[in-house]
Amino acid sequence: MKDLQPSSAHGVRPAQLPLEPGSVRDPATVFLRVFRRLGLGNPVPQFRVEYRPFVGLRSTIRLRGHRVFVRLSDLLAEAPPLVLEALAEILLARVFRRRPSREARECYRAYVLRPAMRRRVDEVRRDRGHKRLLPAHGRRFDLGEIFGRLNRRFFESGLPMPRLGWSEKRSRSILGHYDSAHGTITISRWLDSPAVPRYLVEYLVFHEMLHIRFPVVGYGHRRVVHSREFRAAEKRFPKYELARRRLKLTCM
Repeated sequence: MKDLQPSSAHGVRPAQLPLEPGSVRDPATVFLRVFRRLGLGNPVPQFRVEYRPFVGLRSTIRLRGHRVFVRLSDLLAEAPPLVLEALAEILLARVFRRRPSREARECYRAYVLRPAMRRRVDEVRRDRGHKRLLPAHGRRFDLGEIFGRLNRRFFESGLPMPRLGWSEKRSRSILGHYDSAHGTITISRWLDSPAVPRYLVEYLVFHEMLHIRFPVVGYGHRRVVHSREFRAAEKRFPKYELARRRLKLTCM
């Protein structure tokens, strides 16, 4: 049986200007090359790959019949061909239920974790995204008052005041979050209740404040979110063990 070759492979940049088909930087050609290298079968699908102005480093892939539709963040438009090949392997492995190689995963992570790329991602998130929060003064707890008291007690009032607020959704899976790009601390509205002890909300705010004090750092191909210094400082919270146990019960 003759192999069925794609009739065309489209790679589109953010401004919808196609690169020269078959060029080393044409993303559709990269995906086609990786598909063949991985031996993912016949017939060879038609690839349509687009760079899109996503808020972050988002990438999506969909298989529809004999067509593969890929959307990549335009932040990757200038990535080296080797990085595009690594990402292509990761995405193709996802849709064809394979495991990407460690080399591909490490190559991609090394590129996107570079300080320059992380700064660019934060800039784009600020420019394109927005953060919707409810006011810090909730029905039961005032996050601004809690932040100020913790800042004086544990940080000598040295932390800059972020934008504080309760989440719009009553999430039980994400109870607290610090967003460095937007400079926000969000606490789940589910905790703004008389049934929740004050120390639990204080602990969550304190935890997110530590993310301001100890930013995420990179070691090789890894991002260290909770460093040793972070963990040591977290245990200074007076009811640390009690709060951790209560959180486990709360999230069950």
